[in-house]
Amino acid sequence: MTMRRLGRPDCTDLGVAERREWLVANGRGSYAMGTVAGTLTRSYHGLLIAALEPPVARRLLVPTVQLEVQYRGTAYALATNRWSAGGRVPEGWRFLESFAVVDGVPTWTYALGDAELEVAVAMPYGLDRTALALRVVRAVEPVRWTARVLVADRDHHGGGLPEPDRFRVEVDGDRAAVALPNCGRVLHVAVPGAVLSPRRDRWSGFFLSRESERGLNPIDDYLYAVDARLTLAPGERGGLVVGLEPDGDAAPAIVDAARARGAALAAGESDALCAQLAVAADAFVVVAAPGGPSRSTIIAGYPWFSDWGRDTMIALPGLLIANGRGEVAEAIVRGFAPFVDGGMLPNVFPDAGSAPEYNTVDAALWYAEAIRACAAATRDPQFARDLFPVLRAIVAGYSDGTRYGIGVDPVDGLLRAGVAGVQLTWMDAKVGDWVITPRIGKPVEINALWFAALKTTAHFAEHCAADPQPFEDAAARVADAFERFWNDERGCCFDVIDGPDGNDPAIRPNQLFAVALAPELLSPERARAVVDVCVRDLWTPVGLRTLAPSDPAYVGHYGGDQIARDRAYHQGTVWPWLLGALVQAHLNVYDDPVLARAFIAPLADALDGYGIGTLGEIFDGDPPHAPGGTIAQAWSVGELIAALRLVS
Repeated sequence: MTMRRLGRPDCTDLGVAERREWLVANGRGSYAMGTVAGTLTRSYHGLLIAALEPPVARRLLVPTVQLEVQYRGTAYALATNRWSAGGRVPEGWRFLESFAVVDGVPTWTYALGDAELEVAVAMPYGLDRTALALRVVRAVEPVRWTARVLVADRDHHGGGLPEPDRFRVEVDGDRAAVALPNCGRVLHVAVPGAVLSPRRDRWSGFFLSRESERGLNPIDDYLYAVDARLTLAPGERGGLVVGLEPDGDAAPAIVDAARARGAALAAGESDALCAQLAVAADAFVVVAAPGGPSRSTIIAGYPWFSDWGRDTMIALPGLLIANGRGEVAEAIVRGFAPFVDGGMLPNVFPDAGSAPEYNTVDAALWYAEAIRACAAATRDPQFARDLFPVLRAIVAGYSDGTRYGIGVDPVDGLLRAGVAGVQLTWMDAKVGDWVITPRIGKPVEINALWFAALKTTAHFAEHCAADPQPFEDAAARVADAFERFWNDERGCCFDVIDGPDGNDPAIRPNQLFAVALAPELLSPERARAVVDVCVRDLWTPVGLRTLAPSDPAYVGHYGGDQIARDRAYHQGTVWPWLLGALVQAHLNVYDDPVLARAFIAPLADALDGYGIGTLGEIFDGDPPHAPGGTIAQAWSVGELIAALRLVS
């Protein structure tokens, strides 16, 4: 069993309980998410956010179910709401005894006088349903509870509530159906043994504090659609299920199945942290299925990202291969192959389900790395034969030249990229027409990836009855020219060379990829110097900063409106996914797993500091390194797993 737990002191500290968030997902892009306190603080919080065109077109359907319990003559309102007019009503967080994520299932325990009530949330794998299960752990007489089901029908990024008279609510015994006017779907509510009543009341003015912090609309309205009442005896279980499918298991069975799945994912892991991360990894994985996603993929981050080419390929080895799920990894790699165009892989598959966007120089190069990792893990000769043409197409596209000035410089064989107004590397923040870190020229990690892709293609050619020499020759040219990245003055690599303003001496973590992916590109002394400089100037307990604090452009805090956040995004903000490159590079030059593991240990504590049981997107560059961005980020979790495997 895996468990991440917060006790009563944390749960009844509203400042803590509102800043800690939970997540469950269903393997098709749908999810449920909220705070430990129960407060809705984001547009994305809800019990059912369904991917209508899985894994995208995600809509908030059920933001909350407001629970109230009657026990021994006393009413206990378990919900917690903030209102735009001010105040908190009700304040259910005061009754919390504990919160835990047990094998991936968020579970609250409430102390109600001499009674104890457990509430758990889970989604059945592959179905757009969410269960809210209750168990009377301890009581001396029956517990009566009321569930007020609130609905919405909007994009999960935000939007208004349709007029209440546009919803149709029909009740039949212990089931209800709510016709949703905007998306044209029917929401089904099932509460076995309960008495249900239709409602159609607008609840206005929910205050979403996180959206206020982000400079976005913080006010939302929902429809009180269904009222359910049920009595449970001491020791009895019950609950409700909301979803787009009319039939299925009852809430307790869904919770039991979700916990069993989590336990199975963690089984066989002797390291508790690895076991927890195996469960966390599953939330990002989308598996193709009849009536579901047309291809397997990886969600880049919850709540607002869909599947991104770059993020998918970086996260894939850690999330899947390292966890013994090579067949899913291979399916994802194969599924992306038809999207290679002009040597490029899409970076973004938009959430609206529109055409993919080819706006990255490194997604295809990380794809080559993912192909190499899959081939090494599966040792399937047919896989190599099938994917060799894809590798060859990537190399040809980049060699001949493709979008946005991406192409090989005939003078030195290095890869150059970039045009004004477009962000092509992973440091891709942009405010209007202003690209914060344009990195036009020859970025250091892009050329390390290019070298690795050429070597991988040469290796595949040897096993596919093709001539590897052209690829080996191109790799040798890159190796010879890589000397140009060395900055004698600072004793490390330039971040970009041959840019519009010359060579960029900013100390950034991108140079670590040269040592991690292709240590032969630098002498042992220079490789060690790169690692030492990055640790000295960029390391924090939660990962590597994106820019040294001594740089005039450094920004130590990530926050404010979108312009302020984007200005800070890669100008000092810490990205934990970079840990994988640091650990691999450190091992390559020092060969000391015990010392390398010391870089990993502090991140274990971060699994409870933002998204419970998972790892978020970023942290502030300045102490105390507050978390920010998404609460669960695929490449953060994937690279932490990969780093742990390296030192185990």
